[in-house]
Amino acid sequence: MSRLQKVYLIGACIFFAAAIYSLFFLKIVFIIVFFTLHSLCLFSFCYICYSDQVDKDLSLKTYHQEVGQEIAEREKEMNELSGQVKEKESLLDQIRSQMETLRSRNENYSSEKNNLLARIHKLEMEKREKEKELEQAMEQNAVPDFGALLPPASENSDGRETVNIIAVANQAKNSLLEEARNANLHIMVSSATDTLMVTADQGRLLTLFRNIIDNSIKYMKRAGSLVITISTIGDDIFIVLKDTGEGLPTDETKYIFELNYQGSNRISGNGLGLAQARAIVEYYGGTIYAKSTVGNGMGIYIQIPAGGKI
Repeated sequence: MSRLQKVYLIGACIFFAAAIYSLFFLKIVFIIVFFTLHSLCLFSFCYICYSDQVDKDLSLKTYHQEVGQEIAEREKEMNELSGQVKEKESLLDQIRSQMETLRSRNENYSSEKNNLLARIHKLEMEKREKEKELEQAMEQNAVPDFGALLPPASENSDGRETVNIIAVANQAKNSLLEEARNANLHIMVSSATDTLMVTADQGRLLTLFRNIIDNSIKYMKRAGSLVITISTIGDDIFIVLKDTGEGLPTDETKYIFELNYQGSNRISGNGLGLAQARAIVEYYGGTIYAKSTVGNGMGIYIQIPAGGKI
């Protein structure tokens, strides 16, 4: 209750009491005046109460409107936030889906990688086994069967006659001159003397030189020369046959005397010629080996005891 309401209410009570008092002790005029003042105070009190109530109702209505507007704004913000949250959730779901896809792909890639590594390991094992088999086969072929590879000895010879090896080299050269010319190969026999005697079979020595010369003719692949150098050191005869052909890779050269071996430059034949040459040299207690690099020709080095097989 406001202060003004209290004043009018107290005034109405006082004037009412005065009117009652006047009814018994004063004239009628005072009764009317006090009763009128009482009525005015009471009316004013009621009017003020009504006005305050109306103001309160208006204030409450305005407050309700403001609250409703505020609630509407908050609901709008909540709806916007809810939409943003849904968008974020949808984006998160997409990211999760992409991550699952990537994880699945990664697992597939890892599985494929493991399979490839297993296949590579298997292939490497197979390669090692093949290389081992090849080495074993080469080791088996490295020991010639002299009975099969050695050409028969000349008639009236037990394979141990004294022959001029320089003359045999020239004989082999002359027998292949036509083939050498067709291959643009110039053959030359070089020695400090015209006579070097060795105890061996002439036919077998002729086959030795012919096989090596024929090998140079086949694999020259360009115009060049073959120099056959024959010399002696002590009781041994040394023969070097060096051509200017294309040669072979170093890792293949060590196999050229193996039975049935054909290198990366193979043309035709069964790889018997150089294997037979080795068989002849080793039959007479000698050694034979080769040196070559690609583009620098082939060199074959032979050592034979002058006295023949021991």
